[in-house]
Amino acid sequence: RATQYTCMLLSYLIEHKADKEKLVMKLKQLESSMSSGRKMFRLGNMVHALAAARRTTELPDVVPRFCLTASNLARALYFVCDAVLWLKSIGLQPDVDKPKWRNWATKCYYFSLLMNLARDWYEISWRLEQAVQEAKTKENSFWDKHNQELNCVKCDGLHIFFSLLFQTLKRHPPLLLDLVKNLCDLSGPLDTLGIYKTNPGVIGFCGVLSSLVGILTLASPHLKLKQ
Repeated sequence: RATQYTCMLLSYLIEHKADKEKLVMKLKQLESSMSSGRKMFRLGNMVHALAAARRTTELPDVVPRFCLTASNLARALYFVCDAVLWLKSIGLQPDVDKPKWRNWATKCYYFSLLMNLARDWYEISWRLEQAVQEAKTKENSFWDKHNQELNCVKCDGLHIFFSLLFQTLKRHPPLLLDLVKNLCDLSGPLDTLGIYKTNPGVIGFCGVLSSLVGILTLASPHLKLKQ
């Protein structure tokens, strides 16, 4: 995935430079190969998504339970559409309506990301509320240290909110990384569905950043946001 989006980003950056046509073509071919390879590697992910959905239905908190279950079910549908597109690409299902299935896949992926972001915002809101209570009661040494910044009467509400948000995300790296990854992944569906058009450079950069976050959470599992 990181290789695919790196190729997309590099080809966008150098496509207008002279004498770079062959390199751009090679980068686009490699990007296409990586995309096809990823579709094949994802063939079993539908089962994984359904198993994850079953686990999340047992979460005690209703909001994460709903958001994560809906996200995993949408991802399962996305993987079904993705498998159909892969069958089309290798010639086993030549009659498949590729634009229609790609649109369905993108919508499922988009909905899954929205549910993930809703869960992230719920976690942030809950922790912000905790931070406010800690700042008021002065029971936490961290908030005592930043008491002047957080409770300054001269500061407007927006400044206090962003200050609390910054400190909350700083104290919870898994939540920050999950938020960054979901926001970056959102660029592709937004562009494909025509909701917010960008360009391959932006999508490539966001894809690389999202992939690096994914690699980091795999290398350091404690940085992955727990369900």
